[in-house]
Amino acid sequence: MSTTRTLLPAASAARSGLIQITVTGVLWGTTGVAVQLLREGTGLSPVSIGFHRLAIAALVLLACAAGRLRAIAATLRAAPVPLLLTGIGLGLYQALYFAAVAWAGVSVATIVSLGLAPVLAAAWESVHARRLPGPLRLGTLVAAVAGLVLITAATEQPGAAAPAPLLGLLAAVGSGLGYAVTTLISRQVSQHTAPMTLTTISTVVGALTLAPSALVAGISVPVRLDTVALLLHLGVVTTAVAYALFYAGLRTTPGSVAAVLTLLEPLTAAALAVALLHEPLPRPVIVGGVLLLTAVAATYVAPERANTG
Repeated sequence: MSTTRTLLPAASAARSGLIQITVTGVLWGTTGVAVQLLREGTGLSPVSIGFHRLAIAALVLLACAAGRLRAIAATLRAAPVPLLLTGIGLGLYQALYFAAVAWAGVSVATIVSLGLAPVLAAAWESVHARRLPGPLRLGTLVAAVAGLVLITAATEQPGAAAPAPLLGLLAAVGSGLGYAVTTLISRQVSQHTAPMTLTTISTVVGALTLAPSALVAGISVPVRLDTVALLLHLGVVTTAVAYALFYAGLRTTPGSVAAVLTLLEPLTAAALAVALLHEPLPRPVIVGGVLLLTAVAATYVAPERANTG
């Protein structure tokens, strides 16, 4: 009886973590449409938009934590290396992804960077645990990556320019590696750091990491209602709220499973493009969406098995 009582809270916590990261993936999926509208309306570079996104999130979180700034500083002093690495990684893998999009196109950047992350995370966890992933984990991983490839390849604009494909591929690999490593580091940090504290520190450090590149590219924006609303959405919703949920979910969710769940980002972006931008819905996107949703559903059916392999 005591064993059963112990397992029930563990399963509940695992499901809560899965829900938090699933919501994160959906929120991140709204980024693409917002960035596209911002670029069309302001001419900002992707790196500059990424800087604004992190800077706004950092300012909002610092304002909300005004009474706890000493505690946040104490947390940073207690574990400076992993916390700084989380923030630097957050800024760098975004910058590398933006570079990959510019040099090699959206399809290569998304498939390589997002597809590599769960594979690399699963490989590291297997090495660390000294055992191969179980059938459920492997099946989930294969279905998720296959769905990502179908969705991304089908939504790539035909004839998109790829001025430096090799550099773009290298940048996408770097972004995927950075995302995987940052996720694994932040999972360890999240075990003893409050999600809001971790989000505050990582967004401040991430914004400072992107600041030099953003300043060179230009960060001035026209003060219009639509521009401000889009920037606030990116900073508050897709960054402050989303990363707080992400770090909270990482407390009970392995990095490889989290990376799979956040693949809902391109699926959400494709759905929004159809609904809001009236883009066509190709059959591969439907098939890829089914594969991705099947992978996500598998983690909910048996979260403890998905988490342990």
